[in-house]
Formats: sequence, C-alpha cells, structure tokens
Amino acid sequence: MKQREAVIKRKTKETDISGKVFIDGGGKTDVKTGIGFLDHMLDLFAFHGLFDLTLKAKGDLNVDMHHTNEDIGICLGKAFKDALGDCKGIKRYGSAEVPMDQARAKVVVDIGGRYAFVWKRQPGLMTESALVSENYSLADGKDFLDNFAKNANMNLHIEIISEGDTHHMLEAIFKATGVALDQATQIDPRRKEVPSTKGVI
Repeated sequence: MKQREAVIKRKTKETDISGKVFIDGGGKTDVKTGIGFLDHMLDLFAFHGLFDLTLKAKGDLNVDMHHTNEDIGICLGKAFKDALGDCKGIKRYGSAEVPMDQARAKVVVDIGGRYAFVWKRQPGLMTESALVSENYSLADGKDFLDNFAKNANMNLHIEIISEGDTHHMLEAIFKATGVALDQATQIDPRRKEVPSTKGVI
C-alpha cells in the first residue's frame, strides 16, 4: 500500500508553518507551534490517533494566537485530505467517547467529502471565551477544529457531554478526535473501492 503521508507547508504575512503527517504511524510527534497548550493537544491527538506528526509554526503571537491557531487547523486539515488521496478502502466513519476526570466528550467523523462542523454543549453554562486554560479557550479549540474539518472536507461532530475544567474538556475532545479519525482512516480489507455509492469522495 502506498504510504499515506503529506507535507505541511503554508507561509503568509502572519504565519510560517511546515511539517509532515503520516497516517499509518505510531503516534510520534515533534510539535512546536509557539502555543504551548496547542502543542499539548496535538501531541494527544496524534498519540491516541496513532498518527506521526511533525509541525513547526511561527506566527504573529505578539498580536494574539488567533492567526497561528487558525492556520495550523487549515494546514492539518489539508494534510489529512492530501494524505488520504482518493480514500480507497478506508472505513470512512469513526466515533469515540473519551472521559478526562469530570469532563467527557464524544466525537463522530465522516470522511465523506463534505464539510460539516457541529459543536454541542449543555445550555446555560459559562461562555466559551471565558473558559480559559493556559490562555487557550474552548472557543480557540472550536475554531481550530472547525478549520481542520473544513480543510479536510469531513463531517466533524463534537459533543461535550459533561464539563470539568477547560484543560480537561479540551483534552477529552482532542483525544476523542484522534481516536475517531484513527477508526475512520483505517483500511477495511473487505473494501476494495471508495466507501461511497457515488464511487468517489
């Protein structure tokens, strides 16, 4: 089987991002984005998804983290799409529910060639921007994952089932995303073609 990997490269006036993703890896990472908390989340995502990920980013963090956070989501999504190619033989769907102390998140993915992002939380709780861990909020995580899904051209549904502190909520989300994507990207030996009745993804 052809190695499913892609190079990450994006340079703008706001960010300079490079790296590589290998889907059929062992969860090895070398991630340095300049945003310490995002580094931690991407380490967890790749470790639990068994993806090898190298990522280096320089951004205008003197302004704020938004451009760097967003552009890394864009790059990682495009890299997954490129690495999967025509998606022949993949399982396509994946889901995972992961607890982290009091926090629990469920993630469902469909690598079906269409973008959709759903983010669901219990009503009546604190605003996402107010829930900050190491200066990284739930809103930042939501923005990152939305851009990831958009550029990977996938359905990504995230539900925060129970809430702990922000760190643990984001940790549960990123771990669950890794596990669900690992399932969805696995090759099913019974499937010889693209997993769609259309014949193309």
